[in-house]
Amino acid sequence: MRRTQKIRTPRAALMLLALAAPALPARAALPPGLDDAAIEAAAVASFPEYLELLSLPNVSTSPADVQKNAAWLEAAFRKRGFATRQFENKGRPLVFAAYGGNRASKKTVLFYLHFDGQPVVPSQWAQKHPFQPVVKRRGADGKWAEVDRAELIRPGFDPELRVFGRSSSDDKGPIVMFLALFDLLRAKKIDPAVNVKVLLDSEEEVNSPGIASAVAANTALLTSDAVVLLDGPVHASGRPTVAFGNRGIVTATLTVYGPRAPLHSGHFGNWVPNPAQRLARLLSSMKDEDGRVAVPGWYARTILTDADRKVLSEVPDDEAALKKRVGIAAQEIVGATYQESLQFPSLNVQGLASASVGDKAANIIPRDAVAEMDLRTTVESGPAYLLDLLKKHVEAQGWHLVAEEPTDAETRAARRAPPRGGGAPARRLPHRPVGVHGNRRCVASRQLRSAHSHPHDGRHSPDARDRRAAEGSVRPRPRRQSRQQSARLRREPAHGPLPERHAHDGGAPHGAV
Repeated sequence: MRRTQKIRTPRAALMLLALAAPALPARAALPPGLDDAAIEAAAVASFPEYLELLSLPNVSTSPADVQKNAAWLEAAFRKRGFATRQFENKGRPLVFAAYGGNRASKKTVLFYLHFDGQPVVPSQWAQKHPFQPVVKRRGADGKWAEVDRAELIRPGFDPELRVFGRSSSDDKGPIVMFLALFDLLRAKKIDPAVNVKVLLDSEEEVNSPGIASAVAANTALLTSDAVVLLDGPVHASGRPTVAFGNRGIVTATLTVYGPRAPLHSGHFGNWVPNPAQRLARLLSSMKDEDGRVAVPGWYARTILTDADRKVLSEVPDDEAALKKRVGIAAQEIVGATYQESLQFPSLNVQGLASASVGDKAANIIPRDAVAEMDLRTTVESGPAYLLDLLKKHVEAQGWHLVAEEPTDAETRAARRAPPRGGGAPARRLPHRPVGVHGNRRCVASRQLRSAHSHPHDGRHSPDARDRRAAEGSVRPRPRRQSRQQSARLRREPAHGPLPERHAHDGGAPHGAV
């Protein structure tokens, strides 16, 4: 969950700005008056601003935090001679900056960056807080240990130090690198070879829902000869890297429903289906043992030619080292190489949730189970195409799609309801020792349990309650049909949500009241 930034100097971006043509050879000559020592000095001088920017919370669900980041960025770019303005975006403004006017004799390059970050769970970070960046060094034991932040600016700079904090690499690191290289250019009185425009996105991590309207409203300002996205990792070889495209993304939330409320597993286990287990079975149907998506048609539109494969094979990837670095024994087998695998659409489970774990776990059958998914799209396989395939696959597994969270009527339509009954006869429990419960050991060979609580008082659930009624007699209660095992599929494409679709399974009735 944590993100780290290796301390790098902004050499690649500097060459792009200072050279007349925006092409990056493996080792381009630096402009006169510049050398690696000057670049390193500029990078080190930028670290205090870098740490300051990382200290600003930047999750886009908080407009107030987005606005603080936007104000900081406007001030930082103006300090370097840029003209800036904000593009309104429902309280989450984008920031635009331009340098050098609009010199007709020069080409114009628009640089795209983003300043928002992924949501944070502070307890999952090995530091006080993800918005309190720290500097660490790896020890001989391979573990990272925190060091004084002053290590960043001491003589004899150590390039193997790492900064730990949300957005340290994605994407505030590149923002500060960009600012640092302008400090250097201005100090050396070097004029960029192109007109420079910058667009800083405030919602990239949530699929940039406002960028299309912002661009449409400011087309004249943003018009450029080329666009460069300063977002993404440098190649492991350390060579300057230019990528000519990215896969897109569309997200979906899959919710499998069980009983109306969490149920005691001792009372209902083996009878009420567990939504977490059913969700796991549904998800496992979507990929085979080699990691290939098993949804029919998923890869059908992606055709790689021999020429394509030749280009991809020439990327100098060390896949053995890559597996060692990420900590896996074997990779998924989608393409013949790492680069080839990235050309196909993917299906990923971002996260799972159902009831609680650890010291908060309770012996219940959960009410529901949720999977957050992202589908990486390609030019050939867009969001609508992949979502339709996913929907058809869910239906093919025996699930029935409904428009909203399933009602009792929809449940009965999916599977015939059980016959209504009258009163229930007394139960005779198994006559064997109950065993150990906490520190209380039951030693009788036969036991009689006298049941007093209502069967639907939510025992062991978060809303456990007691239900009492002063009744002169015990009367039969008609049974009301419950929900079937059900699931909801919510789709969120790259540029805003589509109408929700839901699914439910015609499993055995359960949880009747």
